[in-house]
Amino acid sequence: MHMGFPRQAANTVRKLRTLTVANVRCAKGRWGDALTSDQIRSLKILSREFQLSIACGELYLLSGRWYITHSGLLRLARRNRCSGIWVQPVREFCDPQAGRWAFKATAYRSRNCKGFAGYGDADPSNVSPLVRGAEMRIAETRAVNRALGKAYGIGICSVEELGAGAPAKPAPKPIGADPQLVSSNGHSSHPLRDQLNALIHKHQLDPLLIKRYAAEFCGTQALREASKALVKDFIAVLSKKASEDLSYQTAEAQS
Repeated sequence: MHMGFPRQAANTVRKLRTLTVANVRCAKGRWGDALTSDQIRSLKILSREFQLSIACGELYLLSGRWYITHSGLLRLARRNRCSGIWVQPVREFCDPQAGRWAFKATAYRSRNCKGFAGYGDADPSNVSPLVRGAEMRIAETRAVNRALGKAYGIGICSVEELGAGAPAKPAPKPIGADPQLVSSNGHSSHPLRDQLNALIHKHQLDPLLIKRYAAEFCGTQALREASKALVKDFIAVLSKKASEDLSYQTAEAQS
């Protein structure tokens, strides 16, 4: 009569254990010797408490610290049946001419919840050069991330909150390992992806961060949802900025 609950609990424990093992394996394959025992311990806690997946792009390691992603927060909210998110601009802190935006987001865990508020701002000084011009969308994303982090007790910062002075990225993994940029057989299936892959290889960029920047630039949850025109614009901006950074580094080395 009461066997259903113990069986369900056992299945949940089994799924969490499987996810934890998969995350540790994925982390070791992606970041290798850079992982410390403390980072693995933290990863196990995040896996068990919040069911976050590295393979799904929900967790990322930068400069020794774990960061959650926007997609990870949204999936966590959906998994916990979030009732809704209300987002509105904070007009007194917005200056469209200067590219300065601020938003307030309120996340509701249930219909009776009073709401958890979070604020996000963005301007050309605190966003990556790769997404200049998309400050409004980034500010909104940051506000949503802050609200969801408070609502579900996430104690780590989100990747999207990192600005122009973000921690140095780790060495990029081979592009063939990123399913969102190449086809399943390891070969690019679209000319635009060919161009993006070529830029990543040429300038030794991090595929996961570039994919995230591209989605923010295009205003979509994933790069594959963006229109061809927006992807072309992003590739043009990425090529220009990467070339400018390379020229600057060369000049610095010669001076």
